[in-house]
Amino acid sequence: MISGCYTALVTPFNKENVDYNGLKSLVDFQIKNGITGILAVGTTGESPTLLWKEHNKIIKEIAAKTKNNCLCIAGTGSNNTKESINATKHAARTGVDAVLLVDPYYNGPSSLEIRREYIEPVAKAFPEMEIIPYIIPGRTGAQLLPEDLAILNNTFKNINTVKEATGNIDNMKQTRKCCGPDFTILSGDDSMTSQMITDDDIKASGVISVLSNIIPGHVSKIVELLTNKKIEKAKEILLAVEPLYELVTVTTKEITEHGEVTCRARNPLAVKTLMSILGMPSGGCRRPLGKMTQNGIDQVLETARKVQGKNPEVFKPVEDFFQVDVNARLNDAENWKDLYYYNY
Repeated sequence: MISGCYTALVTPFNKENVDYNGLKSLVDFQIKNGITGILAVGTTGESPTLLWKEHNKIIKEIAAKTKNNCLCIAGTGSNNTKESINATKHAARTGVDAVLLVDPYYNGPSSLEIRREYIEPVAKAFPEMEIIPYIIPGRTGAQLLPEDLAILNNTFKNINTVKEATGNIDNMKQTRKCCGPDFTILSGDDSMTSQMITDDDIKASGVISVLSNIIPGHVSKIVELLTNKKIEKAKEILLAVEPLYELVTVTTKEITEHGEVTCRARNPLAVKTLMSILGMPSGGCRRPLGKMTQNGIDQVLETARKVQGKNPEVFKPVEDFFQVDVNARLNDAENWKDLYYYNY
C-alpha cells in the first residue's frame, strides 16, 4: 500500500547541470529523517525542463540510493503517451516501487481520453507496476475525473492510489465515493493534508509533499499522528511548521513602469530558494523558471526567521545534517544576493 509521507524531491542544479552529488546528499537527508518514500523527478523536480537522459539518470540514482531504505516513486508522466511508456519501462528496470502519471498538460484531453489513451496503455504494458495518477488541473488544464479513476481501479489491479491536488474538497469526496474504502488517496497539497486525512468523507492516507524537502521528519510525524487520530499532538507540530506552507507559492505585488502587477513565484522556486539560503544542495531553477523578486525574497526570509525564532527545532535536522548555522545563514545577505532580480 502506497501510504505515508513521500517527498517530491527537488532536482538540484549546479549552474545549468544536474548536481548528482547534491542529489545523493538530499536523498540521504530524507532517509535519515524517516521519510516513507521519495518521488523522483515529479513536477517539483522540474521534470518538464529535464532532458530524458537526465530524467532517467536521476531515477536510476534515486532508485539505487533508496533500495532497502525507503520506497521510490518515479515520475514518468508526459503529454505524450509513447514517452510515458518509454519512461515507465526505464523506471521499471531500475526497480522503483511505483510510477506517477501527471495528467497530460497543454493538449487538454478529456477525462475519457486520459483514461483510455494515457493511463490504460501504461497500466496494460506494466501490469506488475503500481500506477499512480496525479490530478492537478490548475497546472495541466486537464483532469481525470473520479468516475474514470474508479473505472481504472476496477479494471486494473495496479491502479489503487491517486495523488490528489485539485484543491477541490467535493472532488476528493467523490473520489472516495466512487473508488471505495480501500482506495488510497494521497494529498498533493501540503496545506490541505490535515483536512484530507481527518475528513471521514475523504480519508487520505498520506501526502506527496514539497515542504518535506526541508522538514521531512516533521511532515512524516504529522502524517503519522493524523492517521492514528492523535489530532492534538499533530496540531502542536503543525503550529510550528505552518508558516512554511506559505512558501509553496509566493505571491507579491510589484511596481512596473506601467503600473502594479501580481507576481507568482510558483513551486518549486520559493522552496528551492529557501534551501539555497539554508545551505542545502539546491541551486536555482532551470529556465524558463528563474528567480524571485526582492519582495519575494523578503517574504521567504520573514517566514523562515519566524519559524527559526519561535521553533528552532524545525530547522535543526538541516543544521545537523548539512553542518550549517541556520541563524547565521538567515541573517547574512551574501546567502541570497544572487537569488533574486534586483529590478522588475
